[in-house]
Amino acid sequence: MSGHSKWHNIQAKKGKADAARGAIFTKIGREIAIAVRSGGANPDSNNKLRDVIAKAKANNMPNDNIKRSIQKASGELSNVVYEEITYEGYAPGGVAVIVKTITDNRNRTASDVRHCFAKNGGNLGTTGSVSFMFDEKGLLVVERTPGIDEEELMMQALDAGAEDMKTEEDAFEIYTAPNDFSAVREALEAQGLTFLSAEVDMIPQNTVAVADEDTLKNIQKLLEMLEENDDVQNVYHNAELPEEDEEE
Repeated sequence: MSGHSKWHNIQAKKGKADAARGAIFTKIGREIAIAVRSGGANPDSNNKLRDVIAKAKANNMPNDNIKRSIQKASGELSNVVYEEITYEGYAPGGVAVIVKTITDNRNRTASDVRHCFAKNGGNLGTTGSVSFMFDEKGLLVVERTPGIDEEELMMQALDAGAEDMKTEEDAFEIYTAPNDFSAVREALEAQGLTFLSAEVDMIPQNTVAVADEDTLKNIQKLLEMLEENDDVQNVYHNAELPEEDEEE
């Protein structure tokens, strides 16, 4: 899930993510399947696959799992066909939500996503109904450690082709144009950097403050229900959640 601060979301969800690591690996496996289908099973000639492998490693996915997912996707272990479908809608309080899914059954997924919105006072919209409020950006999150100099990292990132870098309390967020993401990530990896997160993200242009406590609870329930769905890969929104307010 993406909101105001990618790093803060990583922190807030870490315990929950650790408990559900198997589910995370399954979702990344589906991303690998899509990447292999579109560009082949060789990461040397498939940028998208290299990006997903980087994401898998950032999530501590074992190499054996990655290799098995590639084999499965290339037809060696399975013939399941997945497709990517994006849904857009509104949570309570006028909060915009984008849901990216990978599924082998679009009817099931559409029904599940619609149910999540309806059960929590939201409304599923049409394609393009909220995506114009977000910018697609490559986002690399680097842990802030004593050995990393902020100015030096900024220069490395810009020299590699990044657009911007933001400093959080415990991390650096490096932003790129979507088409430059792979090149920037690989250039920084070659300089010895590792990432807490590495993926193309949907960044809200503006955020929505939610004052009503009941509305806020319904928003959080909706986001949680969506993220817990096996077909949902990523959920993006423009709400200012409580933990994000604390950073301001």
